Amino acid sequence: MDNASTSTSTMSPAREAATNLVSQWMALWNGDYAIAEKIISEHNRVHAAMLDGGDGSAVGGVSGMVGFVTQGRSLASDLTFSVEVGPIVEGDYVVVRWVATGHYEGGMPGAGAPAGTAVTFHGTDILRVADAQIVEYWLNGDTLDLMTQLQVGAP
Repeated sequence: MDNASTSTSTMSPAREAATNLVSQWMALWNGDYAIAEKIISEHNRVHAAMLDGGDGSAVGGVSGMVGFVTQGRSLASDLTFSVEVGPIVEGDYVVVRWVATGHYEGGMPGAGAPAGTAVTFHGTDILRVADAQIVEYWLNGDTLDLMTQLQVGAP
């Protein structure tokens, strides 16, 4: 029997749905704001350590997420997010490890890095999904690594 015909497998419906959602999630983070209404619930809650010291609870719904993504991209408009690991699917949860690369454009208070500095940083997103939309989002981004590259607080 031919090995190729015996080793083919199909993705489970849950894995296929998660992979599709993560592709759209990455598209949102890569600047495709039109996708937001399709994948973000109006009741979405964000859990994240924010640069202003907040916990992310002020970011809610579709418009809040679009604003959050826009703010995240404001330091590097060429920022490109891609999946490193995942999606990992467990019940209603989807986990993805990502990497972001781009070039700093300036404007971060206290940053010593010149505009044009290449940046790369990583993070992990946990998404809780209901009715094919993200209803809860936990962000764990390596902000220390990014701030170090931007020389924030450096003498």
